Amino acid sequence: MAARGTCGPAGTPRNSLVCLVLLLAFSAALAPGRAAATSGVFEVRRKFTRHGGGGEGHLLALRVHDGRRHGRLLASIDLPLGGSGLATDTGLYFTRIGIGTPAKGYYVQVDTGSDILWVNCVSCDGCPRKSNLGIELTMYDPRGSESGQLVTCDQDFCVETYGGVLQSCTSTSPCQYSITYGDGSSTAGFFVTDFLQYNQVSGDGETTPANASVTFGCGAKLGGDLGSSNLALDGILGFGQSNSSMLSQLAAAGKVQKMFAHCLDTVNGGGIFAIGNVVQPKVKTTPLVPNMPHYNVNLKEIDVGGTTLQLPTNTFDSV
Repeated sequence: MAARGTCGPAGTPRNSLVCLVLLLAFSAALAPGRAAATSGVFEVRRKFTRHGGGGEGHLLALRVHDGRRHGRLLASIDLPLGGSGLATDTGLYFTRIGIGTPAKGYYVQVDTGSDILWVNCVSCDGCPRKSNLGIELTMYDPRGSESGQLVTCDQDFCVETYGGVLQSCTSTSPCQYSITYGDGSSTAGFFVTDFLQYNQVSGDGETTPANASVTFGCGAKLGGDLGSSNLALDGILGFGQSNSSMLSQLAAAGKVQKMFAHCLDTVNGGGIFAIGNVVQPKVKTTPLVPNMPHYNVNLKEIDVGGTTLQLPTNTFDSV
């Protein structure tokens, strides 16, 4: 589950050989004593599936169960997912998030292989204006949000992201970004800081509006397939391990634990992307390869219909 819904590191495979469509969980140790009495969810207004629903009652039960378990934990957030889980389809998973003041909704692809959250901006060159996914695209306008602020190249976020102050940086110069994916598609723009809007839910199921300040990319130019109306979305929500990811920012602010789980809702696609805690107590886990920039696992073999495929061991070296 990497850039544009396939497996692999950011800036590399968008079309890889093997994709693990399983529950994926990542966690980082927390300092003792950091806890809160509520959990958080993004409000589920409708189910974003392309091939019909299935198991929605089960997902609701998971969220209720999740809320009860989080009474003494840091808050968590559940993102309802849309898309398709069919192996013959695109493998595209997306969710809707709220950004700005007043908040507007943006459909973003969930991507565990890249780091930053970015959405298309009003001044974007090459951004699609419509999508064949049946969703309404929204362009982010920093000036249209009361809480939107430009990130300059001398601010801590930019300096930490690039490992130092960029050349020709001035106090008024924007902190720019440029990402090229493995299939040649690209996005470029500048960083802004604004409020990410969500609902905070207590153990009894009561919800209240909440927000957290996050820094994300404001897309000014798209290239390749990202500029096409085919499967077009408002942006990409990266869940990589770097400090620039939304998950890392929320964890650093004490909003959530640095943990997430991709829970698929049958072969029809959709599901939830839970942030802050794993909602299902009976899951099988596999260790991640330590000291890697991305979420790598050691794959040993592949079974199809109870038969182990006879593949060279080096086939799995890049998983």
